[in-house]
Amino acid sequence: MAHIEQAASAGFVDLHTHGIGGLDTESTDSGTMLGIAKAHGLAGVAEIVLSLYPAPIEIMRKRMAAVEAAMRRNLRGQARIAGVHLEGPFLNPAACGALDPALFLGPDEAVYRRLTEGYEGILRIVTVAPELPGAPGLIRRMARAGIRVNMGHSEATYSEAEAGFRAGARGITHLFNAMRPFHHRAPGIAGFGLLHRDVFVEVIGDLVHLHRRTLDLVFRVKDRKRIILVSDSVKGTPLPAPGRKSGAPVRKKGRLLGGSMTLPEAAAGLIASGFDRDAVITAATENPASYLAR
Repeated sequence: MAHIEQAASAGFVDLHTHGIGGLDTESTDSGTMLGIAKAHGLAGVAEIVLSLYPAPIEIMRKRMAAVEAAMRRNLRGQARIAGVHLEGPFLNPAACGALDPALFLGPDEAVYRRLTEGYEGILRIVTVAPELPGAPGLIRRMARAGIRVNMGHSEATYSEAEAGFRAGARGITHLFNAMRPFHHRAPGIAGFGLLHRDVFVEVIGDLVHLHRRTLDLVFRVKDRKRIILVSDSVKGTPLPAPGRKSGAPVRKKGRLLGGSMTLPEAAAGLIASGFDRDAVITAATENPASYLAR
């Protein structure tokens, strides 16, 4: 990990984390949010965006309030909390992944206002399924407000993803996971993410969510300035410890629930398995910072 630690000066930035070490963002306690930031900081991460699961609107608002309070208290040695990523509720139930589709809502501007009013200042990323009725209009509104809109948890065709891009979406949440599979006659949202030069794509780098050769495909085809390595860590992700091997991805009834590595651990694993060091470090540092800054 020495070469990874040396790269920490560039600043690991994790845009997709739900938790770590028994803590997660299904909480209304700012201390829990700070605990997640502390754990990531100890792992060598400089900055995080806390990803919130879909929930009833009032509960999501309370969780955003907890993040906002934690941001005011962010202390030295912790990963800086840059804001929140709403991974829903405007998602497609047919591509729910590990999320509860009963909590999904259709893209509606009135619902969006009710959900986010008062928290616009901490809202950094929202994931939306672009094929849903009303999605392009909502994407356009969010993009104009400076929010980074990701497409994900989606059954979008290539043309529907392209329409989401035209509306203002500029990222794709965990490419290939929880979305329409790539098909040679129907490349879908995954094909769009790979081929469109201006779209940023998240990839979970634990070598389980994506086969090694699939990751190899991404790094060969995609502009390396548009690849964002994320942990998608959850509360079952163990805290880093000297000599500890990274745990297996968290599963429930055979379904992947999230990542099991911190961003530096995932980066180290990819480099050790033969991926280009500079490309991996850039995907975990410069690219996520660039996406937030746009």
